[in-house]
Amino acid sequence: MNIILFGPPGAGKGTQAKYLVKKLNGYQISTGDILREEIKKDTDIGKKIINNMNEGKFVSDEIVNSLLKNHIFDPKKKGKLIFDGYPRSKSQAQNLDIILNSSNQKIDYIFFLNVNKETIIERIKKRKILEKRSDDDLDTILKRYDTYLFTTKPVLDYYSKNSNFHEIDGSMEIDQITNKIKAFLNF
Repeated sequence: MNIILFGPPGAGKGTQAKYLVKKLNGYQISTGDILREEIKKDTDIGKKIINNMNEGKFVSDEIVNSLLKNHIFDPKKKGKLIFDGYPRSKSQAQNLDIILNSSNQKIDYIFFLNVNKETIIERIKKRKILEKRSDDDLDTILKRYDTYLFTTKPVLDYYSKNSNFHEIDGSMEIDQITNKIKAFLNF
């Protein structure tokens, strides 16, 4: 089954994606991880990505879509994709539908982890200490959060009408969020 997890930076998408990957023997498709990998390789695309991230901007749809296409068309990942933080814009959502259709796949569940700004700030402070992620600067996160709200509202509108869309209070404890997801997935 293919699943989308979306919500603001620090909502817990990665944590829930890791759980689902184990439970479903799936593959986590994290645009953040894919983008950080490009940065690590120090490619031209990686340099563009780091400039956008440091300015609190999202990376262009064109770059993200081309990097994701390889994962979606990978035969061993077919029907086992856990999208972590993608799509982030309506055009990405529409593009994902096109790519999935062309590979005879669909999204089975969409989980929106809804979290307020104050909770995000506290989580990011903890994550910065624990994971030492370079993109966890508080000012950068606040810019990303504001950008997220502006850009992702159309994604929320796009998916919220679907019968497979589920909004979850992302300010709950990790286990509580996991249990909500498990209840929707019936396991």
